[in-house]
Amino acid sequence: MDPLLERISIDPKVCFGKPCIRRTRVWVSLLLDFLASGMSIEEILEEYPQLKEEDVRAAIAYGAEMSRERYVEIRPEATG
Repeated sequence: MDPLLERISIDPKVCFGKPCIRRTRVWVSLLLDFLASGMSIEEILEEYPQLKEEDVRAAIAYGAEMSRERYVEIRPEATG
């Protein structure tokens, strides 16, 4: 297993079982949303000082791993 993924925890008693950065209540999906919207890792770390760069990279690694395991339905592009 990727050592970065050890920074992720899933506990049904914490945040409804959503994947979080270990020992925090910061959702992996939140970090991925921030990155997708254009925030830099540095900006995320400023907003969440309890996180480390490795935590953000762990969220990216988790997202990459999940993309190998599941399919996301994407509507076909309209041709015009």
